Amino acid sequence: MAKENFVEQIADIEKDFPQWYTDVVLKTKLVDYGPVKGTMVIRPYGYAIWENIQRELDVRFKATGHENAYFPLLIPMSYFTKEAEHVEGFAPEVAVVTHAGGEELAEPLAIRPTSETIFGNMYSKWLQSYRDLPIMINQWANVMRWEKTTRPFLRTSEFLWQEGHTAHSTEEEAMDETMKMLGVYKEFAENCLAIPVITGKKTEKEKFAGAVATFGMEAMMKDGKSLQAGTSHYLGQKFAKAFEIKYLDKDGAQKYAYTTSWGVSTRLIGALIMAHGDGRGLVLPPKVAPLQVVIVPIAAKKGNVMEVCADLEAKLTAVGVRVKLDATDNSPGWKFNEWEMKGVPLRIELGPRDIEEGKALIFRRDTLEKSAYALDGLAEQIKALLDTVQKEMLEAARKLRDGRIICADDLKGVLNGVEGGNFVKAGWCGCRECEDKIKAETAATARVIADGETRDKCAVCGKKAESVVYYARAY
Repeated sequence: MAKENFVEQIADIEKDFPQWYTDVVLKTKLVDYGPVKGTMVIRPYGYAIWENIQRELDVRFKATGHENAYFPLLIPMSYFTKEAEHVEGFAPEVAVVTHAGGEELAEPLAIRPTSETIFGNMYSKWLQSYRDLPIMINQWANVMRWEKTTRPFLRTSEFLWQEGHTAHSTEEEAMDETMKMLGVYKEFAENCLAIPVITGKKTEKEKFAGAVATFGMEAMMKDGKSLQAGTSHYLGQKFAKAFEIKYLDKDGAQKYAYTTSWGVSTRLIGALIMAHGDGRGLVLPPKVAPLQVVIVPIAAKKGNVMEVCADLEAKLTAVGVRVKLDATDNSPGWKFNEWEMKGVPLRIELGPRDIEEGKALIFRRDTLEKSAYALDGLAEQIKALLDTVQKEMLEAARKLRDGRIICADDLKGVLNGVEGGNFVKAGWCGCRECEDKIKAETAATARVIADGETRDKCAVCGKKAESVVYYARAY
């Protein structure tokens, strides 16, 4: 079978990117559609990616002093009314339970769309003295937001995430926490997902409902659109005052705490797919790939091919590589197609002639290059090569992104820029009307404010620019 026919069931990435995405997530068995509209079943291969993301992030959270806990899925609706901006922002997406046990409930219960309110309620009970601060808790959980338009991983009615919620004695400490966690996310995205991100403050229009300030990280997908990959919120004393999160300070006075929240979700899997994928399917960075190496025997029934392959699998496992020996009776060509589509970073091909010559052929999924490596000491060479793949995938993604960031001085420039699949930096006067006009005219939104950059004038109204904003069409 010709190579070009191997991926005939996947749409052309250049001609129909949205369909290509849908085809890839289904054909590689990352997900399937759930029975309820807008839900997804995360299949073992997709969930393995999430487990690797969890593991990498969890280590980072604990290293920065956070502890894991678990809070209830159901939240009394009255909690949402305590912070006006918060309830207004989430009201359209909240799913509500009104009956249970065959009876109507005295108070409706929200299925959590986010947990600031229930964390606030519990923190008000737990916080008594300045000695109890800071409170730094993270939870791994599911949430529900009743989305009208859905797409697996990117926007679903139910998804998995982590949400950190912290309480501090001063504004400075809370802001430090907000920015620190944004930095943790950025380091993780770049060093584990191999996705370069742009971080910065969100505009008032784009900030989290109930936050004083929201900071986000934006990743460029291969079609030039942006994906919000994570957010960190400084909540000030808004939720503290709404839920009476206060404490007795050293000076004997009762004071309100300052709080934060921050989170990333299974949307990161969508980011992986769209930032690295190609016409053959997934391209996964080694640090989060379910399998880092697949061994494909060639002429498996000849000589001692299977024995050598099994020995190599054991050696790779011993040095911490996630490896699979494909011992099925499918043809080598079928196996090549299958594991390429699933994005396994390295493929080892090993047949009788290779064993006789003391070598193995190694195929790199990211570059599609094949090279011969000596069998002697191959396990350590593979470990080093995986590190190289991880590093070079980030470099390639950064080069692609940086080549598609342009500047614009007017509305037409913004429009032409986003039409060309770019992130566009433009001056902004700070007024909501100009931000709304860019969205209406170009379908692009303000992603983040560029830190420390200046322009002479606003790209919309021509007045003095207050800041520089990254504009892009987004998922």
